[in-house]
Amino acid sequence: MRNDILEDAPLVKITVCLMAGIVAGDYWEFPVPMLPLLIGMVVTTLCLWKYEHLQSLAIACCFVVLGALLMQRQKASQAGWPEGEVSYEAVVLSDPVEKPKTMAVDIMLTNNQRKLKCYLYKDERSRALRIGDGLRIQSRIRKNSDWQRGSFNYRRYLEIHGFSGSTFVSSWKWRKAEISLKNLSRLERTKLFFLIQRSLLLQRLAHQGLDGEQYAVVAAMALGDKSALTQELKDVYSVTGASHVLALSGLHLGIIYTLLSLLVVNRRWRVVSQVFMILAIWAFVFLVGMSTSVVRSAVMLTTYALLSLGHRDKMSLNTLAFAAIVLLMLNPISLFDVGFQMSFAAVAAILILMPQFENLFPQGYLLDRPWQKWLWSLVAVSCAAQIGVAPLIAYYFERFSTYFLLTNLIVVPAATLILWLSVVVLIFPSLAYLLLYLVDLLNTALAMIATIPGASINLHPTVLQVAMVYVVIAAGCLLIGKLRIVRRVRTGLPS
Repeated sequence: MRNDILEDAPLVKITVCLMAGIVAGDYWEFPVPMLPLLIGMVVTTLCLWKYEHLQSLAIACCFVVLGALLMQRQKASQAGWPEGEVSYEAVVLSDPVEKPKTMAVDIMLTNNQRKLKCYLYKDERSRALRIGDGLRIQSRIRKNSDWQRGSFNYRRYLEIHGFSGSTFVSSWKWRKAEISLKNLSRLERTKLFFLIQRSLLLQRLAHQGLDGEQYAVVAAMALGDKSALTQELKDVYSVTGASHVLALSGLHLGIIYTLLSLLVVNRRWRVVSQVFMILAIWAFVFLVGMSTSVVRSAVMLTTYALLSLGHRDKMSLNTLAFAAIVLLMLNPISLFDVGFQMSFAAVAAILILMPQFENLFPQGYLLDRPWQKWLWSLVAVSCAAQIGVAPLIAYYFERFSTYFLLTNLIVVPAATLILWLSVVVLIFPSLAYLLLYLVDLLNTALAMIATIPGASINLHPTVLQVAMVYVVIAAGCLLIGKLRIVRRVRTGLPS
């Protein structure tokens, strides 16, 4: 690994400064208006063009202030709600989920595009609601609950996912209605359209004989809907370290991108092929609900596709940092999302550590051994990603999966086949039995791994301990890089 990794990835420094500003803006209320301060900082930066180091410092300060400004505006958008009951129109964003006494649905107010957790009195009308239905409601809207358990903050979780309140509605205070969506932005109308299409696809999968755990796994892997997952199934995947295949991420988009590349890439029409694949990837992102990890992967794949047209360095820490900047500019509070942190930590670890793992073999050793190369790549990527996310998993989920390597050797090929077969089954329903068999096989294998003694170790690290683990990992990477340089100098090889 080159020792000047940050020099080759200047956007990493900018991203760190932006994150620092967002954290500062979340914990402190600044006594001065941030926008004039940012403008003043930008002017100061431009005036320092003769002083390279001072200008670099000023640029860093600009992004710290920008992060604080973004967080300040995020807080302002979470305005309070009026006292007492109010009347409003809303559109349903999720299929109803049955609770002990209510039916829970996500709704969006059409006048201001704010999202609510809505709890309707349980009856046949509330059970029959579907995504896209219009509602006229009269109820009291409450701010998000401050409930917290361990490291899980429910209010922060709701804010990250765009919810700014909740409401309980009696059965006589709501009704279905034809409502106008013209006040919704084009983006929100597009997201709603794709949510409706996803609901239709899920219904088609359910009608192909998929039910119970089989349906839950396919719905989560292929369409990003985890509502059917039982707690028992989640525990099995969590204990074995396979939860990442249930949360759509770079693995899934990479599989789809590879499949599209095999189908549409044409050297004579390379630009058209890449544009088509980019549009297809983003259509899939909208279809599965635009989770943080999926959007991150889509931004990186879009950058990869565009850079590939110019035969440039395609996937790097700079590309990852660019994706982080885009996401944080659009939604600064996503920095506190577990999915955001784990997604970026995993990819960063892969980009940094993979060159180290590749250097364990003599140069050119794996070129003529495709199966060994594939197996080693799978092992190396699994180890690198686990190193990147293990401290976060221990902090948020209080466990470490000891058999993660064995699990990934099973779930990665299985996830690839499940994704491909899901598409095939939607076109040829008669092949659904193959999908059922594969999902059953995967669930059985993971259940067996989960029963092995020591499959999961319970840990309870503090924030400081997690930070120190990452410092040790970074120091180890730098040490290995230094040792490699010294070895190359001694052997006379180019560095």
